[in-house]
Amino acid sequence: MAEKTLADIPRNLRELYDKGNAALQKKNYEYAIAIYNQVLQGEPTFYPCREALRACQFANAGNSGFFKKVLGKASNSPLLAKAQIQLRTNPVDALATCEQILNSDPGNGAANKMLAEAAMSLDLPKTAVLSLEICYKNSPNDLDIGMRLGEALAAAGQVDRAEKIYSDIKRAHPGNPDIDQALKNVAARKTLREGGYDGLASGTGSYRDILKDKGEAAALEQESRTVKSEDVALNLIRDYTARLEKEPDNRRLLRSIADLHFQRKEFDKALGLYEQIRSTEGGADPSLEKAVSDTLVKKLEHEMSLLDPNSPDYVEKRDTLQKQRDEFRITEAKRRVEKYPNDLQFRYELGKLYFEAGRIGEAIQEFQKSQVNPHKRIASLYYLGLSFGRRNMNDLAVKTLQTAIAEKVGFDEEKKELIYALGNAFEKMGKTAEAINEYKHIYEVDIGYKDVAQKVDTYYASGGA
Repeated sequence: MAEKTLADIPRNLRELYDKGNAALQKKNYEYAIAIYNQVLQGEPTFYPCREALRACQFANAGNSGFFKKVLGKASNSPLLAKAQIQLRTNPVDALATCEQILNSDPGNGAANKMLAEAAMSLDLPKTAVLSLEICYKNSPNDLDIGMRLGEALAAAGQVDRAEKIYSDIKRAHPGNPDIDQALKNVAARKTLREGGYDGLASGTGSYRDILKDKGEAAALEQESRTVKSEDVALNLIRDYTARLEKEPDNRRLLRSIADLHFQRKEFDKALGLYEQIRSTEGGADPSLEKAVSDTLVKKLEHEMSLLDPNSPDYVEKRDTLQKQRDEFRITEAKRRVEKYPNDLQFRYELGKLYFEAGRIGEAIQEFQKSQVNPHKRIASLYYLGLSFGRRNMNDLAVKTLQTAIAEKVGFDEEKKELIYALGNAFEKMGKTAEAINEYKHIYEVDIGYKDVAQKVDTYYASGGA
């Protein structure tokens, strides 16, 4: 889908939209809201109407009585649950349901976040921005909301605003690699825009008309591929190396060459370049340190893949390399946490490694800290619940997982995983009926998920109800 303007919609909807505007000017807010919703029902991509609807909703909320507002908010819970299901099955319907909530409670954070998520899935970034800006205004230090808003702004072509949002949240969350990467992506978008490439998105131009020659056009095609073939990667390494001779201080170019060597599994070359960047840049760069760590891990995994399974010492060598890899990953993760103690993303990663290694007490300690990070809160609560379960503290597992489920917006794979884990915790406590009730939430929307169908069908076959 693409967001439409007044000129893009049918005449009957334009006339209806004009009636809504007339009602808004007369401050007949409820009538205007009804008309705008009717227009959006016919054309959900009509952005000016959604913008007018949002303004009207806020005006009406300020004009409504106390009891009306309270009653409106109290009735929103069933609609939120409905929107969560629609978000997965039909995002267009989710938009309409969220608007029903916002009609009486335009500042509702959960509804605005769900509407934005549905809008992004439908490629309606301006619509997403409209709701995310409300969320961000209410929670300016919320990393997850800030990241979503920056992404939506960039997708809507508002690159400068996206860069400002990312810069603002970076000050509140220093050292976060996700923010650093987002800023790099925005910088790349700005470069394309300033070079005239933004016309490509609208179909109004061709980069072959912009670039100086076809060779440079081909290079741009190669660089834009997410997964590059070995030949393309090798050509890019040659081109970048030649450019580096003319631009010896271009660290971004050097980083690109290192990343390409990593892709080609030339790990020693990649490590040499990463170390060269680190020695010349000075200061701390968490993303670069993580690149070095990831390269060393991949190097060990590559050595494992080259072992001969038929060799008599295969198992011994494989186990030795696996142990080296696992110990190295934990050591590196601990080092990053010690160096950046306030970066909760690193604490989450360390907690996950502890969990995988069976070091549950240490894992719990890290997840209890990383859950404060809004961007990793749900995942942290999930692993925290599993960790309590590993220690047979099933009552704590249930409480933690229920908190995560209550806060999780939408009904995606992550939510199914949370619900499934909650069902398992109830089973371990001997609470079969409660467990089946959780599994049924998944059964209703995804009968093929893990062994949910077997668990539910067996329960009913045994006389359960």
